[in-house]
Amino acid sequence: MGELTTSENTNLVSLLHGKGGALDMPIPFERDIFLFTTTVAGTSHIEGIDELEPHLAENDKLDFFREPDNPHDKSAIVIKNADGIKIGYVPQHDNIIFSRLMDAGKLLFGRISSKKWKGKWLKITIEIYLHE
Repeated sequence: MGELTTSENTNLVSLLHGKGGALDMPIPFERDIFLFTTTVAGTSHIEGIDELEPHLAENDKLDFFREPDNPHDKSAIVIKNADGIKIGYVPQHDNIIFSRLMDAGKLLFGRISSKKWKGKWLKITIEIYLHE
């Protein structure tokens, strides 16, 4: 094993990364798979949403976090912007399958497709993706 880590261009790291010609291994393929379009729930309950709204733009990536201890919804998925600020939730009527995917270790995220004020409610439409 010591020879693998000290030999020129044939060390273990080089072998695993396909350098040195010893192994021709493909690089893993990653992609984002579109799953669903929905609106963010609970924006009217977010303190300071009117100050946050100008900083939310189309195509912004949104991070999803499970909240299994939520007293209102055991399948709750919190949505946060890139700065980690909560903007709402995946709607309860849409979250059961997405929460199961996340509980199984899958990485889901959202992208803002549109936003507009409807009275005092900020309607944020998002697309949900699975990163694979």
